[in-house]
Amino acid sequence: MEPHPLRKVGSEQEEGFGVQPRRMADLGTVSNLRRSNSSLGKSHRLQGPFGSSEKHENLSSWIPENIKKKECVYFVESSKLSDAGKVVCECGYTREQHLKEATKPHDSRDTEWDPKKHVQEMPTDAFGDIVFTGLGQKVGKYVRVSQDTPSSVIYHLMTQHWGLDVPNLLISVTGGAKNFNMKPRLKSIFRRGLVKVAQTTGAWIITGGSHAGVMKQVGEAVRDFSLGGSYKEGEVITIGVATWGTIHRREGLVHPTVSAAGTEGGFPAEYTLDEEGQGSLTCLDSNHSHFILVDDGTHGQYGVEIPLRTKLEKFISEQTKERGGVAIKIPIVCVVLEGGPGTLHTIYNAITHGTPCVVVEGSGRVADVIAQVASLPISEITISLIQQKLGVFFQEMFETFTEGSVVEWTKKIQDIVRRRQLLTVFREGKDGQQDVDVAILQALLKASRSQDHFGHENWDHQLKLAVAWNRVDIARSEIFTDEWQWKPSDLHPTMTAALISNKPEFVKLFLENGVRLKEFVTWDTLLYLYENLEPSCLFHSKLQKVLAEEPERPACLQMHHVAQVLRELLGDFTQPLYPRPRHSDRPRLSLPVPHIKLNVQGVSLRSLYKRSSGHMTFTMDPVRDLLIWAIVQNRRELAGIIWAQDCTAAALACSRILKELSKEEEDTDTSEEMLALADEYELRAIGVFTECYRKDEERAQKLLTRVSEAWGKTTCLQLALEAKDMKFVSHGGIQAFLTKVWWGQLCVDNGLWRVALCMLAFPLLFTGLISFREKRLQAVRGPARARAFFNAPVVIFHLNILSYFAFLCLFAYVLMVDFQPTPSWCECAIYLWLFSLVCEETRQLFYDPDECGLMKKAALYFSDFWNKLDVGAILLFIAGLTCRLIPATLYAGRVVLSLDFIMFCLRLMHIFTVSKTLGPKIIIVKRMMKDVFFFLFLLAVWVVSFGVAKQAILIHNERRVDWIFRGVVYHSYLTIFGQIPAYIDGVNFNPDQCSPNGTDPYKPKCPESDMARHEPAFPEWLTVLLLCLYLLFANILLLNLLIAMFNYTFQQVQEHTDQIWKFQRHDLIEEYHGRPPAPPPFILLSHLQLFIRRVVLKIPARRHRQLKNKLEKNEEAALLSWEIYLKENYLQSQQFQQRQRLEQKIGHISDKVDTMVDLLDRDRLKRSSSVEQRLASLEEQVAQTATALHWIVRTLRDSGFGSETGVPILASQKAAEEQDLELGGRKKVEEPGDGYHVDARHLLYPSRRVTRFPVPNEKVPWETEFLIYNPPFYSAERKDAAATDPMGDVPELLSEISFNAVDGQTDRRSFHGPYAVRGGLPLNPMGRTGLRGRGSLSCFGPNHALHPVVTRWRRNEDGAICRKSIKKMLEVLVVKVPPSELWALPGGSPEPGETLPRKLKQILREESWPCFENLLKHSTEVYKGYMDDPRNTDNAWIETVAVSIHFQDQNDVELKRLNSNLHTRDQDVSIRWQVVDKRIPVYANHKTLLQKVATLFGAHY
Repeated sequence: MEPHPLRKVGSEQEEGFGVQPRRMADLGTVSNLRRSNSSLGKSHRLQGPFGSSEKHENLSSWIPENIKKKECVYFVESSKLSDAGKVVCECGYTREQHLKEATKPHDSRDTEWDPKKHVQEMPTDAFGDIVFTGLGQKVGKYVRVSQDTPSSVIYHLMTQHWGLDVPNLLISVTGGAKNFNMKPRLKSIFRRGLVKVAQTTGAWIITGGSHAGVMKQVGEAVRDFSLGGSYKEGEVITIGVATWGTIHRREGLVHPTVSAAGTEGGFPAEYTLDEEGQGSLTCLDSNHSHFILVDDGTHGQYGVEIPLRTKLEKFISEQTKERGGVAIKIPIVCVVLEGGPGTLHTIYNAITHGTPCVVVEGSGRVADVIAQVASLPISEITISLIQQKLGVFFQEMFETFTEGSVVEWTKKIQDIVRRRQLLTVFREGKDGQQDVDVAILQALLKASRSQDHFGHENWDHQLKLAVAWNRVDIARSEIFTDEWQWKPSDLHPTMTAALISNKPEFVKLFLENGVRLKEFVTWDTLLYLYENLEPSCLFHSKLQKVLAEEPERPACLQMHHVAQVLRELLGDFTQPLYPRPRHSDRPRLSLPVPHIKLNVQGVSLRSLYKRSSGHMTFTMDPVRDLLIWAIVQNRRELAGIIWAQDCTAAALACSRILKELSKEEEDTDTSEEMLALADEYELRAIGVFTECYRKDEERAQKLLTRVSEAWGKTTCLQLALEAKDMKFVSHGGIQAFLTKVWWGQLCVDNGLWRVALCMLAFPLLFTGLISFREKRLQAVRGPARARAFFNAPVVIFHLNILSYFAFLCLFAYVLMVDFQPTPSWCECAIYLWLFSLVCEETRQLFYDPDECGLMKKAALYFSDFWNKLDVGAILLFIAGLTCRLIPATLYAGRVVLSLDFIMFCLRLMHIFTVSKTLGPKIIIVKRMMKDVFFFLFLLAVWVVSFGVAKQAILIHNERRVDWIFRGVVYHSYLTIFGQIPAYIDGVNFNPDQCSPNGTDPYKPKCPESDMARHEPAFPEWLTVLLLCLYLLFANILLLNLLIAMFNYTFQQVQEHTDQIWKFQRHDLIEEYHGRPPAPPPFILLSHLQLFIRRVVLKIPARRHRQLKNKLEKNEEAALLSWEIYLKENYLQSQQFQQRQRLEQKIGHISDKVDTMVDLLDRDRLKRSSSVEQRLASLEEQVAQTATALHWIVRTLRDSGFGSETGVPILASQKAAEEQDLELGGRKKVEEPGDGYHVDARHLLYPSRRVTRFPVPNEKVPWETEFLIYNPPFYSAERKDAAATDPMGDVPELLSEISFNAVDGQTDRRSFHGPYAVRGGLPLNPMGRTGLRGRGSLSCFGPNHALHPVVTRWRRNEDGAICRKSIKKMLEVLVVKVPPSELWALPGGSPEPGETLPRKLKQILREESWPCFENLLKHSTEVYKGYMDDPRNTDNAWIETVAVSIHFQDQNDVELKRLNSNLHTRDQDVSIRWQVVDKRIPVYANHKTLLQKVATLFGAHY
């Protein structure tokens, strides 16, 4: 059967696992696979716990095709019995648990059970949802996988089918698998810290998944978190990787109906915890969210999951997560609690592969052993010390430790402690550590800081981690320190990521550390931000609609599309914020957003700024641009940080945008949040304006009418009116401004009676009865005074009132007294008057100072109720006039004109809105009219129902429509007001008042009656009952309901009536502010003048400066600076008021008390811990003394002096003193290097599956006795077999080699003098390495190498030598050869008879080899001797000569020749000149050589 393609991919990727990290290219298939199923993952996250049926079918078919289980297919009876006493196979399963094929008779020759042959893979049958019985409806996911399943397939399952978000951090928790006790406080701190770091960073926690030991501790931590109701960021992802064969009651996880093809499955399995009956097995922990159950076909074998878990963790840590243009490799950290030998091996592997570890001291066993020695120098971590610690912390199993295991423990612990940058010990109450989450994140940053990076990349990587974790506290304390000076430009990429991922605290931090928005916000950056809007954002969907409507269908978003949507939200009175680019403009950079990553391998976001540097076009107002970007996404905190400039206008614009978006938002919660944020910004605008108005009224009023270029050439007042910010408009300062506009150039304190007198008696203007604001007008007595008086809106308004009353009086007179067949002069005056009104309405319709366009202006005009009433009255007048001029319809025309008179009278209500007394009442009446319409709907139901029933009961077949309407509607309606029909009960029945057959058009039809007796025949009791019920509901219930509605409306509106009236007052003031001064019909003269100016002379309309004023740039800048200053005052006053609130004071005091209690607890813990450790040390001393006394007594009793080997080892006084120093808080600083070779003793030989014999420091010298030393022998095959020594250790093969001499073309002499030869093999002069043979080296004994260090001075653009800390800076020539990720010096072992190393030849053209040999002759030797290399063995080692080749002058001919001849034959090999620095990413032994060269030239290192 051919494997599935995905499984092939996973298998190929799995081959890449090794010590060296894999390249990004290896992950391409998985990333493509992840992209192709992204929509599937998203849809799954939106579904319920069990998903849709389509999703279910997809998962049920995908898992069996790609994920397998293992089954034993050959039953071989084992000598052991099961726990139940049954016969089992060598795999551990009983005969009944095997497949039928496995129990059939087989070839008797094949009696040994071999898992490679007898265990086969087949589609898995256990996967889907798991529900733990008795624990509510918490649903988890699980899958049974083969131990050979590729990590890429499992990762694809988790991220795509299980719908897990890619983590920002991977926390691998390891430790004791059995239950252990922790101190309650330490347990609480651990649980709280672990869950906090997982929740805040979006991490995955990986454990063993069983309900015991450290896994149980993690599960209980998650349980406490969920019960505490802290699910703000979503659930904590806890993944358990367990062995399938050790799970108790696992048969319940297997779907009974899964076929061989795996077409079904995924059922919600029920699992019951049964700790009492689990025996040697274990139960799954109910608090984990996901389970990966690893199967190798056996039963009861623990540890099967470890290799797969290791590979899976490594694979996940090599993935890249991108968010906001910043991509990081997922960091991993190992957290250790308690544990045994397996835990030590896990820690050693993690440290060896560069994974940081956090060891929790006080949890017991391995964790405490490492924590006790972590601060000691390597030289003092001896075998005896480790043996002593094991005796203390492993009392129960100490006797099982052999001498070899103690040596292995010592070696591993030495290697773990040697890499202190990867080891963090969490000590409760010590070293300033408070929480485990801080310790975990600090450990990751410390590990990142210790890695070698070029330039600022190390700090940049740490910052990316902090941003990904959303831990600004870690960034403040660990990254933004005096240790590194950040350039603002270096923070731009992470600033973009923080904005996109909505991390306002980081945005605030970056702004505090020098990021200037004017430099940060470019057109390309802003475009990139809008392209990365959340897909669920309403603004994003509106942009998509705009793009879809584009006729040309552009390939990418442009800023004028954003401006189009913003204009829809702000209003058409604004100009576009971002202009449409002209064809002559050079197109801007188009960004391929999904592929931008901030890492070394891909296209970086930093390149956005680099590429744009040559043509950076900064936006007009970066603060506004970022504020809008935050507001359209409803990001409160982010907008609050950015809101800084043009404060009042910005706040009002934000209020307008949010209110418009809330109208279209479908999600109710989001809509409410938008409205709440809009109200908040309205209050901010009020607060800032209040501060300004208190300081200077005139300047504050300038803010209202200032034309803001940043907000589309609009004003604060216009924005407030469009946003319907009634609170802002009703502010006292704004009302004072409107009153000032209302009175024009007249003084506000002029009484209306004075104005009325001057209107009626014109000469009184020149008597000083009216006062003016300007002194010039006060002194002048000419036409200017009259012009100022009659141009005042208040005068224009009252003149129009007088004119309108005159019009109504004349209109009424004509209708009632002087309506002749031929129009009289009074009627003609009415026509002229109406024509002037029509001209005025036309002027208002076409008056467009904001250049909105005719359609928009018409829509705005007809949106006003009073304008609609005006147009309706005019049209009705025209209709009545038309009928009136036709003799046949003269009376109909009078009727229409009479109705039109009513509409003209209703228009008076608009005039009264200016009154502070009547205006609010008119608003209440308008609101009550809506209640009346709703009431009429309810009333109509009762009226019609009663009317129809009454008519049907009383009248038989009434065919006259008018009398049907009277009976059903009219009479029923009048009944409510007491006009009860006389014939409804038969008492007042009179046949003379009705028509029996309904033929009399003036009489109703008689009800059902007995004509012979002249009595009614209808059921009187029924009609009376219906009438009573009708009056009860209609007259009592509905009318009282109407009164209650009116009362509620009155109370509701009355609270805001003043605000509404002040808000609507502006419209009236603005209308008469721009109205011609002459009242109708004299206004026709003004219209004639206006027609000449606009149509004939084509002079454009302009808004009066009093409502829209464009300031000079200097004046505007000063005004805005003043506003920003007062905004800060407002924010400070708000903060002060917030602090003065009782709740805040109580919370502040509570925080102080908590801090004090915490400090006291830590101080107590420090002291108690110190006492405990001192007592423990004293107990150890007493125990050793007792042992010594016992030995002395026994020896004396036996009459002998005893054996030296029996003397117990006493703890030295020096060790006790050092412990005291440690307890006092002093830390020892380890000297660099242990005095012995370190790399040559790594347990794992490089690139080979060979494990060295563990050699602790004290056993390295050959002179030291090491009786159990038995290293393996290893000599690798090499391609150049002719130049390689023999592989075996047979003396005959080695007898021809001449050591300590020149052996043919091989120089076997050591730089350190003659070396010893034992058993025909040379001994490493530096001591034991744990491996015999020559390893992967070419010959036994010294392997000579040459390392040329080629350097030059680092220079800037003008040729000057760069300096750092006064010292000059060097550049060195380095090379990188895959698969290694580290750079190296271009040196190595020359071939026999050659001078140049092989690696150097690879990067130089062949014709330049003699020139370089000449450079070597004139070089300076900087080192000659042994190199600590991982390839060294007991019998073969590397010795090198390091020479310095330095080019002093940049114009050196040899330097130019060298640069011209640098060439790589292999494309994967890289060459570069790199700055010499202690952080340079080269091999450790090469760093030592570079340091010597830097010291030689006195250069920076």
